[in-house]
Amino acid sequence: MNIAPPEAEHGADVSTQLRQLRESRGLSLRALATLAGVTPAALSQIENGKNSPSVSTLKKVLSALGTTLGEFFSAQERPGDGESFVYRSGQLVDLSTGQGLKFLGLPGPAPGRALQVLFETYAPGADTGAEPYAHPGEEAGFCVAGTVEVTVNGRREILGPGDGYYYASTLPHRWRNIGNVPARVISVCTPPTF
Repeated sequence: MNIAPPEAEHGADVSTQLRQLRESRGLSLRALATLAGVTPAALSQIENGKNSPSVSTLKKVLSALGTTLGEFFSAQERPGDGESFVYRSGQLVDLSTGQGLKFLGLPGPAPGRALQVLFETYAPGADTGAEPYAHPGEEAGFCVAGTVEVTVNGRREILGPGDGYYYASTLPHRWRNIGNVPARVISVCTPPTF
């Protein structure tokens, strides 16, 4: 099965939006870095667009700012009339932050939704970050192309096309493309975390 990736674009640059959010909270770069448990140099590189944060790092920074990944990205793009139930490929929002990752999701705010559905693409060698991360809820889905290594609570498994997964996302988890071609995954999580 070969599924072509849909196209989507961020409504606003992550680094610029992150800096604006920090400044709107009246925090210095150093103060936010301390609250988030990251180095000021790393945060500076993220805000200046010189480094893309891992999902784990972005979650820490946004938590220190009093917001979630879902709120952060939903501020970038919202559906037009609130009555849509079909979303065309050009309407999908890229929720990823790491290099070589593309997590396309439905536009609009996550509050009120019970599910989050993502079309995930991992370039060869791309991963969700060196640190496993956890959050409330459950995740499930299918690998539709390529090969990904999924580590959940220290246990590593390899998924290929047609393989599925289901786990409690309260367990630390990490994803990595270990193949030589892009890997594509269709995932669902509840409650929405992005």
